[in-house]
Amino acid sequence: MPDFYLKRNDTKEPIQATLSDQAGPVDLSGATVRFHMKDRRGVVVVDADAEVVTAASGVVRYQWQAEDTEAAGDFYAEWEVTFASGAVQTFPNENDIGIRIMADVA
Repeated sequence: MPDFYLKRNDTKEPIQATLSDQAGPVDLSGATVRFHMKDRRGVVVVDADAEVVTAASGVVRYQWQAEDTEAAGDFYAEWEVTFASGAVQTFPNENDIGIRIMADVA
């Protein structure tokens, strides 16, 4: 079951998450974040910078672009964080984020 739904060609509602590990929310101070999304065939359809909304509490957001949502279907996504130290960690690391882009009526 998908974690996030939107209609084809919609860009208004961003996808947002709180990144956490076993200790709780991850401090993203000084970090950069990328949002990755692929289709069911494994073709990457989004590989873009994401926004760190609240660094201390691990809140990130990606604002959809028109080309991101032009195809209906099921997609898989993740957040890739590069910390100030250069270390990289992907969230979530136990699975993917399920995204369903629904076909619009007209």
